[in-house]
Parts: sequence; structure tokens; C-alpha cells
Amino acid sequence: MSQLFLGIDIGSTTLKAVLLSEKGKVRHSLYERTKPLSDNDRITCSGKCNVCGACNLGSLKKSIGLFLAEAGTSMGEIACTVVTGSQIFEDTQRFIKYDFHVSEVSAHVAGARQYYPDCRAVLDVGGQDSKAMLFSEDMNLWTSKMSGICAAGTGAFLDSVALKLNIPVELMSDKVNYDSDLEFSSVCAVLSATSINKFKNRYPIGDIIAGACRAQARTIMSGVGEIFLNYKGDILFQGGVAANRAVGYYLKEITGNNIVIPEFHRVMGALGAACLASEHAKLKGTLSKVKLEFDRSKLKSVPLRASITRKEFFSKKGAPMVWRNLFFPTEILNAMGFRILTLETYAAMHARNQKKIRKSFDNAAYKGFSAETCSFLRVLQGIDLPKPVFAVSTTEPCQQGERIFHDLTRTYGLEDKFYSLHTPADSDDRTIDHVAGGLEESVYLMEKATGVKMDMCRLSEACVYSNEAAEISRKCNMLRMQSPPLIRGSEAVYFSTIFSQLWGRKELVDLQSLFLEELEKQRDEFKDVVGIDDTHRILWLHLPPFYNSRLLDFIEITCNAPIVFEEVNFVGWDPLDPADPYRSLARKLLTVGFLDPKLRVKNIGQGSKFGKFNGCILYSHGFGRCSMADSCFVKHLREELTSLKVPLLVLDGDCIDSTIDPCSTYTKVSAYVEALNDKKYGNIFGACDGKPALQNKLKKSRSIIPFESGKTKIIAG
Repeated sequence: MSQLFLGIDIGSTTLKAVLLSEKGKVRHSLYERTKPLSDNDRITCSGKCNVCGACNLGSLKKSIGLFLAEAGTSMGEIACTVVTGSQIFEDTQRFIKYDFHVSEVSAHVAGARQYYPDCRAVLDVGGQDSKAMLFSEDMNLWTSKMSGICAAGTGAFLDSVALKLNIPVELMSDKVNYDSDLEFSSVCAVLSATSINKFKNRYPIGDIIAGACRAQARTIMSGVGEIFLNYKGDILFQGGVAANRAVGYYLKEITGNNIVIPEFHRVMGALGAACLASEHAKLKGTLSKVKLEFDRSKLKSVPLRASITRKEFFSKKGAPMVWRNLFFPTEILNAMGFRILTLETYAAMHARNQKKIRKSFDNAAYKGFSAETCSFLRVLQGIDLPKPVFAVSTTEPCQQGERIFHDLTRTYGLEDKFYSLHTPADSDDRTIDHVAGGLEESVYLMEKATGVKMDMCRLSEACVYSNEAAEISRKCNMLRMQSPPLIRGSEAVYFSTIFSQLWGRKELVDLQSLFLEELEKQRDEFKDVVGIDDTHRILWLHLPPFYNSRLLDFIEITCNAPIVFEEVNFVGWDPLDPADPYRSLARKLLTVGFLDPKLRVKNIGQGSKFGKFNGCILYSHGFGRCSMADSCFVKHLREELTSLKVPLLVLDGDCIDSTIDPCSTYTKVSAYVEALNDKKYGNIFGACDGKPALQNKLKKSRSIIPFESGKTKIIAG
């Protein structure tokens, strides 16, 4: 009997399903709007949530059952089921049994290649988001870009337009006047809808629909079309919006490329899922079940550093306190014996308490600081800060931060006790002299304001301690870059060595020594068990979300893509000269990596080669508004990494505010790792036994502990 494969795509507004034969032919397909059960269909609730089925998932289960019955089969006769879509979550499995969950990106690529095997560009526009996919000849993998939190370039926009014009969305393209020059805003779905309200009684409906479809096409391209820049060839246009021929017409006008709308354009995600179900069935029993896991109880250095910083922040006693930003040299402040409050770190420490974060945002909003303001800075504006005796900052890399710090000193009556160090973006003898002079001036003003005098012998000693800590840090970095994963990236990223306020103190030397000892033990534990090429090797750029580690856990545990190193732990500056501390500290500040974008890109490129990274993830705090992850930097970085054949994934989000994390984040990660899997292992699902032969190696290790699910994890240490 011929095998059947089922693909299911549960989106934000529609349910799609495709039943595929063993020969790759579509046996049956389904496309319907998602809806809850009607009152007549409801059954008596048993009181057991997700069991009685009186909910949306119950309705979806019923639809799939009817779909299969129409095709003359049932779920029990399906050889393999793969699901995709933005509405797949943990409880879906309790209603619809499936074998694997794939990203919409991989599903749409697989669907496109089923009927267009040579396609190189795919554009999917659904009800919630847009996705552009392009095969990179240079890197030999599929790259993708997804829209963020705005609905302007999605099917939701056309639905709202149709509602305002009182016509079915399916009939919009039949009424378009292609000669119309009427233009609507393409910045925002809300603004566009407002424009339509303004014009709907003043222009013919064909002109209004043309303007709306043109705005839709432009917004799609501004959101995800960057990936098609310089591409010439056919673009397969898929998803529910592809049913609107007018949007395809304007996409062709904008891109200059031929827009191809496949026969099954509305169900291409489900079709791709069915194709991947066929592929997954062939791999059953061969996919590796190995998961790398680490014994966190044996790592003392990371929590110890956090404990020391927290104690210094919240201690009511001790030396006078000085505020600083992340980049002002702590060697100076530690040499003068001040207690340091690094303001960005102080804000981050509040992130795990989202109730307190909400309150601080409310307070900041009441003062006039909107969501456009960096969330770190809104927290500082919305909480009570311990009053310092002085405050220091740098003008780069965050100019907004410097202005907020200045405002805070004014609010706390410290306007004459604040020094902003002017920091140029590049490093040469002239700028080093300039910054060195500024550091000396800051010390003079602190001495004058606090009565605390700088002891140059202590400053020289602080430089010696910094050199010792930096040398040990480099050994830690070398060991991690030249070894299999030795520690979870979700832990190491919070170490954030370069932002520590312990530089210039013996505590940091001791901490880094302990960290190096722990890493060496991990290396010895994994010796002859896991090789450097046996796993993915991800480099994490910029800061992580501080409110929880869910995203990092998803990358490392769920997707099995270890974060091998983090940019915030890279120590690459020259040793300090204790005999010339101010110039040495000026050089360190200018070459730490974040002030000079060109140097930063260079360091990332060299580190990627040295560490054999096969992937790089940049967490773009503030959706690109942060100067340390702005569009110019991302463009330069992408060009550099592409030349090294290392794909870059940019994740828009916020380090502090969990409410504005885009719903597409996890889809982006899944699609990215699936592309890495396809390149490394020859399929999107992951390693097979013996390719690489990690499973056989691990059988020799005593550190294997089986999951209850039957998977395997390794406890290092």
C-alpha cells in the first residue's frame, strides 16, 4: 500500500493541510479560516483543560479529521506528519499527533522546490508576517528574513482594507485600477487604514484598492526585500496574499523581477511540511538523539561574579559611590577606592522582576520618555537610584545614554558633579592623547568634588591587576574557541567580562583564574568524547535578553546549536603600561571593540575564522535603534561574514522589555538552525548517527543520562 504524508500549517488566520502521496503528488488539500467551535458544537466541559476539546484546538482537530475522511483515510494511516505555522505550541501535540515541527521558512522552501526545484528566491506573505528566502550561492544554504512586529506588510492589512471598503478580500484584485496614481502611507498599517478612511468617499474604489495594494507591496519589500537586493531571477510568491494578483503586479514593478504565483500558493507551507514528512520518514531511526548538557552546579565563577557585583550595588555601607556607564575605565574608580554603580548593569539586574520593570516604565512614561527610548534608560528614569558623590560617562557608543545620564544627574542635583568623557570612534595617537587628557581631567574633578585623592601607585597597581586578569581571560577565550562547547553560552554571556566593574581589582584575577580552571576541567571531561566539528559552533553578538534565558535555551537545547563564544567576553586590547596609566587606559577604551564599528567587525571576522564558527547571531536590542546594532553596522558585518561563508542571523528584540519580543523570533531561530543543519548534515532535522559519529563516541562516555523522552543528553563535568 502506498504511504501517505501529511503536512499541516496552522497560521494566525488560516489552517492549511496537504496530503501527499509516496510519489510526491498532492492527494488532497485544505485551506480555511481558523475559527472557534460554534455554540451548537460545544460539549459539556469535563473540567480537564485541553482534554475536552471545547476550544480552538478542538476545532482544528475536527477540521483535520474531516479533511482526512474526505481523502478516504485517517490519522492512523499516515506514515509521517510534520507541522508548521505560528500557532503551533506545546499543547498542539495533545490534539494533533505529529512527528516533527519545522519552521515556516523551511516548509515554504520545501514546498516551492517540490514544483520548482531550481528556484532560488521565495516570498511568503501570510496573515501575521512576511518571509523572504534566498539561496546563497556563496554560503551554499538558504538565507531568510522575516518581518518584525508591524502588520503593515501582511494579510492582516488587506483584511482591514477590505473591511473598511465593505468588499470581500478575495475580490479586491478584480477591482484594481492599474492606471491609478493614488498613494497611501506604507509606513504603518494603522496610518494606511486612516488614509483609506480619508479617501474612500472621494476616489473610485479601484483607485483606492490600487493604492492599498501598492502600499502593501512596498511595505513587504521594505520589511524583508533587502535580501533580494542585487538578485535577478524569478521570485515565487506564496501565502494567502499571493491570491491578490495586484500585489504581485506591484512587487514586479518594484523589484524588476518576474513574480511567479504557484498553483498551490495558498497551501505551500503545508505542502512543504508534507514533503519534509516524506524526508523525515526516510530518516527515522537514524537521527541522532544526543543533546549536550552541562552540570551547572560545578561552575562557581559565573554566579560568584554576579554575587560580588550585586553586593556592591546594594550595600548600604562602605566607600562613597560613583555612577558610571559601561565604558568608563573602572581602574580609575577602583584605584580611588570608590564604590561603583554601573547604571546599565543596575537596570539589567531588575529585568527578572517584570512587575518592577512595568512600574519603572510607567514612571518613565509619566516623565515623557516613550517606548522609543532605550529600555535600559527608561528603567533608570523610572526607579529610585542611590545618590552618588559623582557620575562619569562616555559620549560613545551610546549618545542617547549619555544624554539620559546627564538628565539623571540634573534630577539628583549632581549637575556640577558629572563628567562626560568625549570618546572618538577611532583610535590613533591624536585621539589617544585626547582621551587620556579627558581621563586626567575627570580625576581632577572627582578629587575636587569628593576630597578623595588619586594615589598613582594604586592606579599603577590597578593596571597590573587588569593585565593579569586580561591575560587569564585571553587563555579562557583561546581554550573556548579551540575546543568543543565547554559551557552553556546562556551562562557565559552573563559573565560579560569586558563590562565588569572589577577591572583593576584582584577579585577579577581570582575570578578569571577560577573560570579558567573550570574550563580546563570541562575540556578534560570531554576529551576523546566530543570533537570540535561534532556540533554547530555559534558566536553570540551583543547582549542577551536579561528577563529570562528562554531564547538562549531554545537555541542551545531545543535546536541543539551550542553558543560556543560571546562577543561580550572577548578581551583583545593591548596590555596596560603601569608607568603611563592614562594613555594606556585611553587606548584600552578606544580598542575595547564597541566604540569603533570597523574594529568591531574586524574582531568578529578574525574570531569567526579562529573559532571555526559556522553561525553568528546578533541580538539587536531596541530593533536596530541601539547604536551598537544599527543598520550600518549590520550591513558591514553581514558583508564581512558572507565573505567568510558564515551566515548572520539578526534577532530584533529588547534586552529588558519582554512584552515587545516579536512572535517571529523563535521561527527565525528554527529556520536558521535548520539551514545550518542542511548544510552540515544534509537534512534540516539534524545529525544522523555517524554523520558526524557523535553518538558512537558518546556511548564510551560515562556522562550520558537518558531523557524521559528517550533522547540523550551529556552532563559535562
